[in-house]
Amino acid sequence: MSKDPSDDSIEAALGDAVSEPARTGWATVDKTVFGVSAGIIVVVCLLGVLFTQTVGDAAASALGWVTGNLGWLFILGASGFVIFALVLAFGRYGSIPLSREGQGTEFSTLSWVSMMFSAGMGIGLMFYGVFEPVTHLASPPPFVDAAPNSPDAANAAMAYTFFHWGLHPWAIYSVVGLALAYSTYRMGRGNLMSAPFQAIFGKDRIETKGWGKPIDILAIICTKFGSATSLGLGALQIAAGISLLSTGTFSDDPGTALPIIIICVLTVGVVFSAASGLAKGIKWLSNTNMVLSAVLLLFVFVVGPTVFILNLLPSAIGAYLADLVPMSFHSAVFGGSDWLASWTIFYWAWWISWTPFVGTFIARISRGRTIREFVLGVLLVPTAVSILWFVVFGGAGLHLQLNGVDIAGTGSEAAGFFAALQQYPFFIGSALVVMVLTAVFFVSGADAGALVLGTLSSRGRKEPWKPLVIFWAVLTGAVAAVLLFVGGLGALQTFTILAASPFVVIIVGLCVSLYVDLRRDPLRQRTLGPVRTSSEVLGSVPFTRPATDGDGPPPDASPPPPGNRSG
Repeated sequence: MSKDPSDDSIEAALGDAVSEPARTGWATVDKTVFGVSAGIIVVVCLLGVLFTQTVGDAAASALGWVTGNLGWLFILGASGFVIFALVLAFGRYGSIPLSREGQGTEFSTLSWVSMMFSAGMGIGLMFYGVFEPVTHLASPPPFVDAAPNSPDAANAAMAYTFFHWGLHPWAIYSVVGLALAYSTYRMGRGNLMSAPFQAIFGKDRIETKGWGKPIDILAIICTKFGSATSLGLGALQIAAGISLLSTGTFSDDPGTALPIIIICVLTVGVVFSAASGLAKGIKWLSNTNMVLSAVLLLFVFVVGPTVFILNLLPSAIGAYLADLVPMSFHSAVFGGSDWLASWTIFYWAWWISWTPFVGTFIARISRGRTIREFVLGVLLVPTAVSILWFVVFGGAGLHLQLNGVDIAGTGSEAAGFFAALQQYPFFIGSALVVMVLTAVFFVSGADAGALVLGTLSSRGRKEPWKPLVIFWAVLTGAVAAVLLFVGGLGALQTFTILAASPFVVIIVGLCVSLYVDLRRDPLRQRTLGPVRTSSEVLGSVPFTRPATDGDGPPPDASPPPPGNRSG
């Protein structure tokens, strides 16, 4: 197959993909970004320990103001990101690769999907897999005209669960990951949250004048609290399983000692995984997650209400698709503010708090994918897996609840999963699988988070200094343990949402920056006619569109710089 004559010009225009600065060790660390972000995180934890009540009250008041006054922003933003991602996938830019011309992908499609799924939602699916659908069944959303524990309420429960865990959260992740992947692997910029903003403000302002540092600092803070929240969920889930297996009863409050011990033990595993590197650590853990998840899913499908689950699948998907637009734009203007604040707005804020982590991580593993492949992979595959997960486990919970087993009455999100499994054979074995799976999700998620934090605090290095990655891994466990001790999971989630609120604006800025870059992409330029782009295009590297159909070169066209051609 002959090479397109314009490929040399495109590669010259794009230049080298990310080049690592010639530094090693501590010299690779951005002292300002690292010092300020780590300092703020430590101070918040210390204040929480020393002034627990005061900090808790202030955080609760701030959270109430955010959800009450900025709820509309979260609702419009999340739906807008879905539309933006789909337009890019199916529009004129879909075939543009997230790499230089001819570069392949770094990971297989299976490993790629496994890693982003484990990083994006792993523990949350375990924690809410049964509890959320059952809760909506027992207490339907205010926008649904259905009696509690009725068939209509069951359909609505699944529709809203799909809504909270489907297209919208992954669209939020996809637009951030896409902006970062394009900026890093197509434009050759650093793998930083601030790097795409060079398209708007210029490289000098973002890098030299330090305009990008506040963005990177905020990204680290959001990532830290978002990751710590997930670790807290995982520790509570494992603690609930241990409590049930050891005492035979559910405990609404297992205390803090056991979850903190679990966090400490698993953090050691995170350190070992982080020290082994991305390919050896996260990839192996993520593939293990997929195997264990599939085994557990198949087990519940076979021993549970199989026919009910099969009938629920098309019914629930139909309800989700039919109500997707109304659910996407429901606001509190005519009531339902408390429910929205507790569910939809909370979820959107929580997913946004995860975007610096998940978006950066997805970008890191997505080199070589086209924009269309990236968006469809990130948006549709995890959504389909989430739907399958909730249909099986949520469907099992709904079936039990509708037949008199009070799963919702366990009173604990962590206990709900075990309460459902307890009704089926081989409970001890399945409960152990759940705890092992949660532990692996814990380690893989914290490992990926530590890698992202290392990248963000070392000027976007693809392979950050390992002691720095290990430091962030240990600090994540410490934050989860300290905040779980002083204020419980609720306090941790509150700080996550507050830290994430400014990131709605950041994500909008990333969308604008990406659009500006795409309009100047060489593959886009060569479809517009025999023109020569300005030297400002693609980082001040000239790009000449080759002549076609007998046209001569533009009068002022100049060839690509020597030495940048590929053979």
